[in-house]
Amino acid sequence: MSTSFHHSRGRFIAFEGGEGAGKSTQVRTIVSRLRDRGLEVVQTREPGGSPGAEALRNLLVTGDAGRWSPMSELLMMYAARSDHLEKIIRPALDRGAWVVCDRFADSSRAYQGAGGGVGPYFIEAVDAAVVADTQPDLVVVMDMPVEAGLKRAASRGDTENRFESKGAAFHERLRDGFLRRAAAVPGRYRVIDADRTIEAIAADIWTALAEAFPELSHGG
Repeated sequence: MSTSFHHSRGRFIAFEGGEGAGKSTQVRTIVSRLRDRGLEVVQTREPGGSPGAEALRNLLVTGDAGRWSPMSELLMMYAARSDHLEKIIRPALDRGAWVVCDRFADSSRAYQGAGGGVGPYFIEAVDAAVVADTQPDLVVVMDMPVEAGLKRAASRGDTENRFESKGAAFHERLRDGFLRRAAAVPGRYRVIDADRTIEAIAADIWTALAEAFPELSHGG
């Protein structure tokens, strides 16, 4: 693939991590820094991002922990992701915009796979069909101890707490799943220690972006 062709497509950055890792705060910071560069940036999230996917989000993140089996969850997540890709992500990348997404497919690998026990071969088959070559250029994994993250998430007090209620052992498997994925595909992943000040985390994330996208290091 020639670089000139690759440049015509936008850039796709996903933020991942467990509950309470501070993803949303960092997403807002990065989006604003990229927009300060004069770039068109689409800030979005999963599950959700498009009207159809947001309707599915409401079913997935509220209610009792046992409301859906991991397999049902996975299929709903990919139904939402398919709509999100069709309506929001691919059109943005095609016109050269940057897309910054709060969670993407690695959350399915971690939550329904590592956490819920859905087999990796099945997940990868669905991912290959739905996401295909619209993989993120960079995945930032916000990593912190499970207990600290759950405590922080609980303090938010919102009603989207279905996954938080699945227990500490589930969340340990989840954290391990994110770290194993990052280790398996190191070129595309950056693991950031999220148990520090917001400013220190933001500085490390910007450094990771500048390394991944050399065009950002021009002009400071």
